[in-house]
Amino acid sequence: MTAKPTEGKQKSTQARADYGVVLEPGTVRLERVLPGPIERVWAYLTESEKRGKWLATGEMEPLVGGVAELTIRHSTLSTKQAPIPARFKKFEKGARSQHTITRFEPPRLLSLTWGGGIDGMSEVTFELSARGDEVLLVVTHRRLADRQTAVDACAGWHSHLAILLDRLSGREPQAFWTLWERLKSEYEKRVPSAKS
Repeated sequence: MTAKPTEGKQKSTQARADYGVVLEPGTVRLERVLPGPIERVWAYLTESEKRGKWLATGEMEPLVGGVAELTIRHSTLSTKQAPIPARFKKFEKGARSQHTITRFEPPRLLSLTWGGGIDGMSEVTFELSARGDEVLLVVTHRRLADRQTAVDACAGWHSHLAILLDRLSGREPQAFWTLWERLKSEYEKRVPSAKS
């Protein structure tokens, strides 16, 4: 599940070509190299106002066991807009969720519970490491219930990370749902079925 960027394209477009990988059933990982320094990227993970520019607003208690209240409003992530897919219409005005922080090691590691469902909560881990003036961000989403959830998670994180890269680079991002729709189709081809 790896693709090479096309030469001559904007860096933003290149970032969207860096597909996530399935590490094992129920676990996906995406990596991005972002403009640093590491403290700046950490702020975009942990501070409500900055996080709201690419993912979700909401307060986060900065400790293990702390609560993160997140509100995702996809329409606020870019001035560019796209229609919301029918199955997500109920979240058109935003989706609010509560998460528990499972690891908190500033400015390098943040893990929190994510979602819920029949098999319980999944977990998302953000790992940061400095690479000169840049920062490697590794996002690992574990305990995804099934293949369709993994496809949605890959397309979602990929879209959000493309927006984060654009924000950190001073560019206006594409509309979230434009990115997500295209990426979901690609991940439908890339994420293996349980029988594979």
